[in-house]
Amino acid sequence: MHTPILQDIVFHDLHPPAVNIRQEVLQGLSNPEQRRISPKYLYDEKGSHLFDAICKTNDYYPTRTEHSIIKDNMEKITGCIDTGCVLVEPGSGNSQKVRQLLDAIQPRAYLPVDISKSYLKQEARKLASEFPWLEVHAVCADFTEPVPLPAVDETGPKVAFFPGSSIGNFEPADAVEFLGNMADMVERGGGLLIGVDLKKESAILNAAYNDSEGLTAAFNLNLLSRLNKDLDADFDLDRFDHKAFYNEDLGRIEMHLVSTSDQQVQVAGETFEFLKDETIHTENSYKYHVEEFHALAKKAGFHNPKVWTDEQELFSVHYLEAE
Repeated sequence: MHTPILQDIVFHDLHPPAVNIRQEVLQGLSNPEQRRISPKYLYDEKGSHLFDAICKTNDYYPTRTEHSIIKDNMEKITGCIDTGCVLVEPGSGNSQKVRQLLDAIQPRAYLPVDISKSYLKQEARKLASEFPWLEVHAVCADFTEPVPLPAVDETGPKVAFFPGSSIGNFEPADAVEFLGNMADMVERGGGLLIGVDLKKESAILNAAYNDSEGLTAAFNLNLLSRLNKDLDADFDLDRFDHKAFYNEDLGRIEMHLVSTSDQQVQVAGETFEFLKDETIHTENSYKYHVEEFHALAKKAGFHNPKVWTDEQELFSVHYLEAE
């Protein structure tokens, strides 16, 4: 494997397959039961900036609550993790949240894993300049699939860090598969530090995904702007509304785009007929009781769970050991 040294990081390109956005979107919009588009397409450059802004709103509690949980329980969390571990962050993005941990954990090496090659290089270099003592190996890969980690010159255990509530975007069976991949990656004796959003009053959840500033609505509708640009579509954003609600029976937030009239839309040369009130399902975010999540983790090969929550029990952070 070619691993060129890029200034102060080592870059490993595992050559993730190119996403066929046209094929996936056309297939999802043609679903006879429910039109769907994968939530990964919400995160173009504008969508990513909008999501960063959402995380700072008063209504959206997960980001600040998770930060406080980690800060308030840092000694207990670091007590679970060996100094000198190899710290891996699947879906690292801008590696913002891991900065909270690095000085406390003092890993021998940090491996951010992300599918966006140029963004990964850029952000890994930024982090390496802030933590000059840290060996950084940037891994370009699709973290939702099994990732064969590159060998690093370290002997410590591996620990994966998966913050936020991203595990909730997986269907429960897929969450078990993903967690199983994490267990295989960190190997026996390794660990996983993960954020999980908790079940709570539906009013709090509905407010978080329908923020009073309208940023989540803009984030959701931006998906249509992206399709107009990337797939030569002609969605009229004024004829679709954002809709997000907590589905009590399934224990998940559902996010949809709702057609406000009967209309025709062209996407990549194909015509789609939308009826008034018909929706495109764009995202799920499952919420779990602590016991429910630990049951998923056990199925995936983790044991000996530790959990920390805030006083209101809005959010949780877990440390799990791989069997």
